[in-house]
Amino acid sequence: MKTTAVTLALAGLLAFSAAGCAITREQSTVGQYVDDATITTRVKAKFAEDSTVSAMAIGVETLKGTVQLSGFAKSTTERDRAESLARGTPGVSMVKNDIVVRP
Repeated sequence: MKTTAVTLALAGLLAFSAAGCAITREQSTVGQYVDDATITTRVKAKFAEDSTVSAMAIGVETLKGTVQLSGFAKSTTERDRAESLARGTPGVSMVKNDIVVRP
């Protein structure tokens, strides 16, 4: 009986925590949160593989399939390449490019 109560309490806490993530990030579901995290990881991986783009200098945030790029690029070529890589990533619906070029 005591084990069942503890199990139910932990299950409730887990459900509450998962829902809290979705609410804070404004995703409609936990699944959307996971999808956005996957998109962010894929974009950052593309940046790391590309010699033109600095994965360390450009930030990536994803919300409901919209990718926001931020940070500093050394050239317009790097800025444009980062946007192109993000647009070509599966699951991306839109890209907001806020990268500033700083030579």
